[in-house]
Amino acid sequence: MQALHFGAGNIGKGFIGYLLNKTGYEVCFVDVNQHAIDRFNRSNRYYVEILDDHHTIEEVSPVTALNSLTQEKEVMDKIEQADIITTSVGIDNLPRIADVISKGLLKRLKWNQKKLDIIANENAINASSTLKAEIGKLVSFKEMQDILACTGFPNASVDRLALTKEAEEEETALVEPIFEWVINHTEIKNHELPSIQGAAYVDDLKPFIERKLYSVNMAHAATAYIANLFNESTIQSALDKPEIEQFIKSTMNETAQYFITKFDVRREDMDAYINKTLKRFKNKNISDDISRVGRAPIRKLGHDERLVKPARELHSLGLPITHLAYAIAAGYHFDNPEDEEAVTLQNFIREKGIEAAIIQFSRIEDHSMKAVIIDHYHDLKDHKNNETSPVLPS
Repeated sequence: MQALHFGAGNIGKGFIGYLLNKTGYEVCFVDVNQHAIDRFNRSNRYYVEILDDHHTIEEVSPVTALNSLTQEKEVMDKIEQADIITTSVGIDNLPRIADVISKGLLKRLKWNQKKLDIIANENAINASSTLKAEIGKLVSFKEMQDILACTGFPNASVDRLALTKEAEEEETALVEPIFEWVINHTEIKNHELPSIQGAAYVDDLKPFIERKLYSVNMAHAATAYIANLFNESTIQSALDKPEIEQFIKSTMNETAQYFITKFDVRREDMDAYINKTLKRFKNKNISDDISRVGRAPIRKLGHDERLVKPARELHSLGLPITHLAYAIAAGYHFDNPEDEEAVTLQNFIREKGIEAAIIQFSRIEDHSMKAVIIDHYHDLKDHKNNETSPVLPS
């Protein structure tokens, strides 16, 4: 079985390619990093190190790679032959790969009518649908109908921390032992292929996507922004402080009410999920830098993003947002001179004030919700000016 995967980054190697290979696929990566491509083709393998107490190392083979910029014809040939296509290029890069995928699919239709699924595994809601829409912009209506007759675009939710160990000769991906890959079963075209090992198949993906974004991603960002206030450099060192761990757990308990209310999730299931997530974050085999986790604060403080969306939903239901509002205020204090968004955010606040920033970036209009965040922001600013640690809500 042949798998074609766009994106040979950490998630591509340590998560998607790894599980596809364990399922029995020969994996061909498509990327633009010629150095990495050459290493794949030289050894036809790479390694995955599981960041558990045993630091288990597994070989992924056979593996090949192509350059999408210089080997378009070869990539199209692979699209013709592939049994499954997957991506992990970043949601903003899907338009860049849509062109070669559309050309390959049209070429495939001329001789290969076998059903094909394309799964975009990006940190975004309905990324496969986004890729499908981008392909639709590049072909005629008739061509797109022909493509859709044979091609499925199942949406998915992915969750795994993946890093890279730098080495000259061998590619090694570092991954946490816990992961989640959930695929919408109803959107699959080819039901003859074996289920991907380690993936879960569901009929309704929305609860899983939102749980990942508004629970895991929310807590990860909140930990980074709180850690920044305490001058902690990693997620792990921050959660070593009992008051920070308790704050993050309380914040997750707030967002748990969103899932319990909206999706009728059981309280005990949310408790188990919260405990599992905190265990992941505290893994001492990982050093998760807060500058990486907290980067792009403008995006992460957005209206429908991980912190603000659940806060808005809960506030509209009359449910507490004490910890979420505090975490949002902490996000507005995130200052990293090497992060373009953080620099833009802090310059905006200096010029126009925190209220204008909340309206501009989080688009929060509700007066009472906005007032709570502003009060927390100024309280944190006083602690910062006095060089004292803030007192987190209990």
